[in-house]
Amino acid sequence: MSQSNLDLTENPSSPGRLSRRAACAGQEPIASVLMARTLANPQLVSLAAGFVDQQGLPLEATREALEAIWSDPCRARAALQYGTTAGYLPLREILLGRLLQADGCSAAELGVSVEQVIVTAGSNQLLFLLGDVLLDPDDIVLCASPSYFVFLGTLKGLGARTVGVATDRHGPIPEAIDELLRHYQQAGQLHRVKAIYLCSYFDNPTGATVAGQRRAELVELVRRWSRDSKLYLIEDAAYRPLRYYGSDIPSIRSFDSAGETVVYVDSFSKTFSPGLRVGWGLLPKDLVQPVLAEKGNIDFGSPNFNQVLMATVLELGLYQRHVQQLCRLYRKKLDVALRAVADCFADNQHVLWLTPEGGLYLWLRLPEQVDTGPQGPLFERAVAEGVLYVPGDCCFPDAPSGKPKNFLRLSFGIPSCEEIIKGIQGLRRALAQVL
Repeated sequence: MSQSNLDLTENPSSPGRLSRRAACAGQEPIASVLMARTLANPQLVSLAAGFVDQQGLPLEATREALEAIWSDPCRARAALQYGTTAGYLPLREILLGRLLQADGCSAAELGVSVEQVIVTAGSNQLLFLLGDVLLDPDDIVLCASPSYFVFLGTLKGLGARTVGVATDRHGPIPEAIDELLRHYQQAGQLHRVKAIYLCSYFDNPTGATVAGQRRAELVELVRRWSRDSKLYLIEDAAYRPLRYYGSDIPSIRSFDSAGETVVYVDSFSKTFSPGLRVGWGLLPKDLVQPVLAEKGNIDFGSPNFNQVLMATVLELGLYQRHVQQLCRLYRKKLDVALRAVADCFADNQHVLWLTPEGGLYLWLRLPEQVDTGPQGPLFERAVAEGVLYVPGDCCFPDAPSGKPKNFLRLSFGIPSCEEIIKGIQGLRRALAQVL
């Protein structure tokens, strides 16, 4: 902690004294910095923001659902009233049923009930609540390295430590997790490790999907280590429906037959509408009450109207139809982005990338001498060439040896196909100038 932060939190004479948690949050998030750059220069092609396509927002489906709600005055009034802290029961029932169907399981097989389903204002709220009820300052969360940088910032704000786990194209490597846990056990710090976090489908930022055969192995590994000190695996499945190639595979949660290990987190922000802010999770029984108690203190229940609207969208079959349209739209964009990257960097064997089967992101590794960070030479050159990207270093947990500097994330959600090509060509020119 810096001396300036200590002054803010510990000097009682400071007129603007903030909490320790505010000091832990640190500087302005990189997402805000990138957004400010975009707003300041509307001509930039933003391959940075992980937003959804403006033309792909569900206007017609939302209108149809609203008309259905308004046609029933009792339902309309109920939608405009307070809801429960856990969320709108019909929506929770639908969500649990859909997950069980997708995984090919029954509620009895997994020992779950609708009481374990909680609806939140987007999945980020649930991730925050989980961190808030599980973590004390200096507790540890093992994260895929790289990982979802917004959650890394959330954990930092809670005063927790994030420790990176080695990954490959199939997700976090179980042997690497086992080795880390053994290290903390030998150091007498295993009780500090509270959770493992990963994005199981089309990861943000890498686009990788945790391999099917690895999922059961991860659950068994976490369950084994929980015998000495309780450990949870947080499975972020926000991108699961956005699959463009290959077949769906069961969630990591489906391998947790005892229901004590995996927290399943999902959201409709990327697959329907981010403006509705509807996320949800399936929690182990022992986490339900603590999370609900904390949630009740924060918001007294997430927006009820949005939940009724989302339930209606699902009941009328409008959601699946919209997801099919999105998949056609984003598959075309992914193909364009992959062709543009291949064309632009074919002459540089040190530029490498993963080929995702879905999601919204491409993850590039550049030559080791290239610093992609916001203070590095490539970032400003790229802005000058009309393109914005997410610097890869913000996606890595802190490490004693420092963070890799030669990675970047591209998102193809917002720009048109023509803008994607233009932006990647601008990135090629910027890299050529730096090299």
